[in-house]
Amino acid sequence: MIEAVGLDADDTLWENERFFRLTETGFAELLADHGDPEEISRRLYDVEKRNLSRYGFGIKGFTLSMVQTAIELTDGRVPGSVIRQILDLGYEMLSHPLHLLDGVPEALEALAGRRLILITKGDLMDQERKVAASGLVERFEAIEIVADKTPDAYARVLARHDIEPGRFLMAGNSVKSDVLPVLELGARGVLIPHDLTWQVERDDDPDHPQFHRLGAISELPGLIERIEARE
Repeated sequence: MIEAVGLDADDTLWENERFFRLTETGFAELLADHGDPEEISRRLYDVEKRNLSRYGFGIKGFTLSMVQTAIELTDGRVPGSVIRQILDLGYEMLSHPLHLLDGVPEALEALAGRRLILITKGDLMDQERKVAASGLVERFEAIEIVADKTPDAYARVLARHDIEPGRFLMAGNSVKSDVLPVLELGARGVLIPHDLTWQVERDDDPDHPQFHRLGAISELPGLIERIEARE
């Protein structure tokens, strides 16, 4: 029996990456004199990857990475007015309305009565803001915001809530963050792909008996019922 279900937040329950892509387009337009959009995006991605260990995941780290990329692309000659506009792009992201993905309210209603834990990573204040704005807080037994989704991070969450890994299922849009770490612990991992997924979060689907891929979150309640019927 599945004792508890973990759900990712960004791009599983609500839109996230789409706003990063829109901001990246605006950033490339600001620096159009210093490279084509593809090159600017590549440079920004490289800087973001280097900075993950410094700033972690989230809008604040992304904004700092845009500033750093602008400095590097211009050999330190980026005008203060452009830095100001980059900061404004970050502020706009932080104030952007939250949009639930299709089928989320219905899926959570179908899962009512189960132990649901929202497990998300990123900047604490920003994630707390989004969770509060979602209107979904009452659906979850607990909200866990972690710096990164590693096997150790999941193990701590499960221990905190007295959940055996073999009776836990995690669902989200990232193989790297929502599937592979929990499979390593002996839990089930469910991929619910989003049409936009950040490069850092991509990985191949694992060949594992406890891995499942769905087409939409609306399919999750049925999957859980089928798993339990076989056990």
